[in-house]
Amino acid sequence: MYLSVIDVKPLEGYKLLIKFKNNEERIFDVSPYLKIGKFAELKNKALFNSVAVSFDSIKWANHLDMDPEFLYEKSVKAEDRQIM
Repeated sequence: MYLSVIDVKPLEGYKLLIKFKNNEERIFDVSPYLKIGKFAELKNKALFNSVAVSFDSIKWANHLDMDPEFLYEKSVKAEDRQIM
């Protein structure tokens, strides 16, 4: 099943609250990727906070995007966010 992103909100600690088309909300932690190539630019909070839905996934103002299936697989349910 292909899950499209329908909403995204930046959170503290370089995390994203992502809502998928199945209405599931998940938390994705971007911080492990901030040392990799163009992702390092997201250390700039203004740029990180520019995240928005783009087609069926997310995109930042620096044109960096991520695959929705990767976002889903590497995220945790929002109900579990106290463990993060």
